[in-house]
Amino acid sequence: MKVTGAQAVIECLKKENVEVVFGYPGGAVLTLYDELYLSDFPHILPKHEQGAIHAADGYARATGKVGVCIATSGPGATNLITGIATAYMDSIPIVIITGQVAVSLIGRDSFQEADIRGITTPITKHNYFIKDAKDLPKAMKEAFYIARTGRPGPVLVDISKNVFAAELEFEYPETINLRGYRPVYDGDPEAIDAVYSELLKAEKPLFFVGGGVTLSDTSDIMRKIVAYSGIPTVTSLMGLGCIAEDDPNYFGMIGMHGTYAGNLSTTETDLLIGLGVRFDDRVTGLLNEFADKAKIIHFDIDAAEVNKNVRSHIKVIGNLQWSLDKLYAKMTERPSSEWTGQFRPWRDKMTAWMNEKPLVYNTDSERILPQAVIEKISEITQGNAVIVTDVGQHQMWTAQFYQFKQPRAFLTSGGLGTMGYGLPAAMGAQVGVSGKKVICICGDGGFMMSCQELMAIADLNLPLKIIILNNSYLGMVAQWQRTFYNQHYAHSCIKTKTDFVKLSEAMGVPAIRLEKKEELKTVLEKVIASEGPFLVDIRIPEDEDVLPMVPSGARLDQMIMGG
Repeated sequence: MKVTGAQAVIECLKKENVEVVFGYPGGAVLTLYDELYLSDFPHILPKHEQGAIHAADGYARATGKVGVCIATSGPGATNLITGIATAYMDSIPIVIITGQVAVSLIGRDSFQEADIRGITTPITKHNYFIKDAKDLPKAMKEAFYIARTGRPGPVLVDISKNVFAAELEFEYPETINLRGYRPVYDGDPEAIDAVYSELLKAEKPLFFVGGGVTLSDTSDIMRKIVAYSGIPTVTSLMGLGCIAEDDPNYFGMIGMHGTYAGNLSTTETDLLIGLGVRFDDRVTGLLNEFADKAKIIHFDIDAAEVNKNVRSHIKVIGNLQWSLDKLYAKMTERPSSEWTGQFRPWRDKMTAWMNEKPLVYNTDSERILPQAVIEKISEITQGNAVIVTDVGQHQMWTAQFYQFKQPRAFLTSGGLGTMGYGLPAAMGAQVGVSGKKVICICGDGGFMMSCQELMAIADLNLPLKIIILNNSYLGMVAQWQRTFYNQHYAHSCIKTKTDFVKLSEAMGVPAIRLEKKEELKTVLEKVIASEGPFLVDIRIPEDEDVLPMVPSGARLDQMIMGG
């Protein structure tokens, strides 16, 4: 059938079963937006292009589907950059559609012209520049395929303005053949045999579960392996929820703000098995002394990650759905009782560490402490909520004190650490999982970077709950200045005390300020049970630190402890 380029884009989205797009109109995409209007395709208008990309990201993380966002050329496209980099670092599948000036104007510094393809080359999995309408269907098909397969990631499709109005014979490709792109699914079975052999010899093995387990939807099989073997397990920030917090074999998150037992275990383990992890610097601490008593096994779909930061003795390259199924089948050749008996002394030792120095805070304080807020939210929701955070102290307190029970229940910017991510990502998540409770936990600093999305949340009447842990500081920056810079609070104090209640109400979202400790439980219960959107501004102490903390460049066992 003959269609315009704009109609072709809509047809491609339908062929890919896209449920909704997040976007912001502008000159170069007006023809596409006219077609969105005529076709009544589901579209959500954030109040900033940054909100569109973060919302698409949150939607993708919460649902496991490809998120889609649209922006116009020039500043519209460049406003997406931070969100694209955020998704790239955390391997989130997004297709980004941007408008570009007409082909005849390319390279002339035309109004709202920017080389978005060149700008995003280092932070996209792949990108396209479409100058001819006939190339659109193939490019769109490939974009979605590349975004979701192998190691997921963002793919950008930049489309010249004239292409949207041009006509083409529309035919959506049935198959894809991309030279040089062969996503790894099944790996080498001999690698699984090698892992099995090492497990038989190990006395102190440790599973280290990362975001790849979430992305590959292999939490269930991972839990089976842990239960069958009794091997102690820790996670990265991105792996939270893959193993239930109340699992007796689970010992928390490791890294800069990890648990005492989790961090200490990495210095004692004789076999560290990383699954879908990057071994980034926030996890390893002093790199040349990380897990220095252990053989390291690395499971990953991306061969480029293996040996990038930490040298692996055995690599298992392949989709975790393949490798974990194979590992479980191999391990069940030996009775569960033999595995659990073999590793019981090691697990008991880790349990003793966990009991010796658990995560603690001053429960006798007369002030509202942030840890207590997170614990109360966890208690009220019983782990049956999607928790989205911004970046900073509140993010780490949430990671430490919320009891996550399921994967895709903790959405946060891990690799890039993007302030301003939380509110729009929570909006996208709530759109994607409309039947679930979604709670956004922010600091006052990060909240101000994207607070305009309250208007979009009000427009949609989303039942999103926003909790601001407000200490009038850029909390994590101030903590580092307090600890390592002689309390020189250089521009980390937010001197203008914004009234978030008035701000929220002005944008259409009801709000309340919480300052009394005795009201914490009652207010949170009422807010979380309410039907529409709601914001709670909670005043917390300005000098509360996230502990434990491993100083930059220290070993994981060199923690500054709390309590």
